[in-house]
Amino acid sequence: MRLFDAAARGVLFSFDPETAHGLSIAALKTGFPVCRPPRPSTRLATTVAGIAFPNPIGMAAGYDKNGEVPDALLALGFGFAECGTVTPLPQPGNPRPRIFRLEAHEGVINRLGFNNEGNQPCLERLKARNGRPGIVGVNIGANKDSADRIADYEAGVRTFAGIASYLTVNISSPNTAGLRNLQDRDNLSELLNRVVAARSETGAQVPIFLKIAPDLDDEALGDIARIVKEYRLDGLIVSNTTLSRHNVSGPYAQEAGGLSGRPLFEQSTIMLARMRLLAGPDLPLIGVGGVNSAETALEKIRAGADLVQLYTGMIYAGPSLPGRILRGMEAFMRTERIENLRQIRDSRAGFWAERKAD
Repeated sequence: MRLFDAAARGVLFSFDPETAHGLSIAALKTGFPVCRPPRPSTRLATTVAGIAFPNPIGMAAGYDKNGEVPDALLALGFGFAECGTVTPLPQPGNPRPRIFRLEAHEGVINRLGFNNEGNQPCLERLKARNGRPGIVGVNIGANKDSADRIADYEAGVRTFAGIASYLTVNISSPNTAGLRNLQDRDNLSELLNRVVAARSETGAQVPIFLKIAPDLDDEALGDIARIVKEYRLDGLIVSNTTLSRHNVSGPYAQEAGGLSGRPLFEQSTIMLARMRLLAGPDLPLIGVGGVNSAETALEKIRAGADLVQLYTGMIYAGPSLPGRILRGMEAFMRTERIENLRQIRDSRAGFWAERKAD
C-alpha cells in the first residue's frame, strides 16, 4: 500500500495543490482508491461527548468542504469525518493561487477563505446519506461580508443540528479578516450564548465543539476555558492553522495564510496540553496539527486529546495513512497491555504544557 500511496502522491503532486485536491475528491467519489481499513478494535473505541467513536482518528475540516465524500473517508478507516467549513451563503474564497506546498517540511500554507457552496447543498448531501452508519460532523463558519457573523453561526446550527453527528464552531481560521476576534472574551461569550440558544430552539441534542487557533497566549486560553465551561460547550478542537513561520523555509514559506502539517505539531500540542490543564479532566478535547503517524497520534492523546484529527498528513502520506495509524496504535496498546486510551491520556500533558516551541 505504501507503493500505491507513493504513486498517487507522484501523480497528484504533478498538479498544482488545488487541482490535486479536486482530483482526490473526484477519485473518492468513484470509490477509488480503496484502502483496506483495519479491523475494529475495542482498545481504540472511545466515547466522547456522548458519541461512541469506533476509533479516535478523524478527518479534519477543510478537506471535504461541501460534504461530498464523508462515506468514502470513513471507508479509509477514519473513525469520523468532519465536513466544512460551510457558510450560510456560497462564496468563492480568496483569489488563486491560495494553497502552497512546503514539501521539505511536509507542510502546507493555505489562504482559501472559506470557499464553499453554502449550507444548503451540504445539507442536501447529508440528507441523502441519512440512515447510513458513521459519524459525520459539520464545521460551520461565517460569510466574509456578513453584517452579523454570529447570526451566520446561529444559521449553521439551525441548518445542521438535526442531521450532523456534531457541530464545530470555527472561529479560528486566519483567512477571513477579523474572524479570530470572535475568540476575544466578550465576543466569545456572546457567540456561545447565541449558539447554545439556537441549538435549544432546534430541540436537537447535537454536541457543539469550538475550534480555536494555536496562536493564543495563556490569558486568552484561560478565558476560553472558563467561557466554554460556563456555557457547557461539549468540547474544544485544538487547533487550527498557525500564522507562525517558525523553522520553515523555502520559496513559499512566507506566503500569507495558515500553516499546517508537520511544522504545526509541536506548537499545537503545546497549546493542547495547556488547554487540558486549564480545562480540567472532563472537557473533551480534539487534538489537531501535524499528525502523520501512530506515534504523533499517541502523543496528542498523551498531551490531553480524547480524539485526534488530521488532514495535511494524508496529502504527504497517502490515503492508507489512517489505517496505518490505527494498526500502529493497536499494536502499541497490545504490546503495552493498554486496554483503553484513557489509560494514557494526559500522561504527558505536564511535559508539553511546560515546553516552549523550538
